[in-house]
Amino acid sequence: MSFQTVLRPPSAVPRRARLAARLAVGAAKPLTYLPPHRIRRLLTAAARGARPAAFDQTQAARDAVTTVSLVCAGREGCLQRSIATALLCRARGVWPTWCVGIRSAPPFAAHAWVETDGRMVGEGVPDGYFRVLFSVAPHATKEGTDGRHGRGFTRRLP
Repeated sequence: MSFQTVLRPPSAVPRRARLAARLAVGAAKPLTYLPPHRIRRLLTAAARGARPAAFDQTQAARDAVTTVSLVCAGREGCLQRSIATALLCRARGVWPTWCVGIRSAPPFAAHAWVETDGRMVGEGVPDGYFRVLFSVAPHATKEGTDGRHGRGFTRRLP
């Protein structure tokens, strides 16, 4: 997938937010080496007790993460970017829906992103461009919840 990355000057994000974003990026890095089921389990635990994030809260967290990390701002940094964004939101008491999926049209490729109210945050692609394989939502929903994986895990496969 090719998309244009817009780098923001560090002054666009307040100093305190940059520090929190750097901590989130640092915490997300080792998680990217774990197998998907373990990442999902850790993020499910992190999501417990958090309120659902508003779109603007998630966008602000994503902007802060991409401002402080070139890896997260780049095309190949989707996993670290999405985890760092979710962790930064959690530090603020809210949680977006963290998603892992694939591009819905060839060539197929894996991707990770965050969304709020069913809308992808900061991806710049149309709805339906990615197909969700699994996600970690801010709270369990009756429809589609897989109880074996604890609160917050929502499976959205057909």
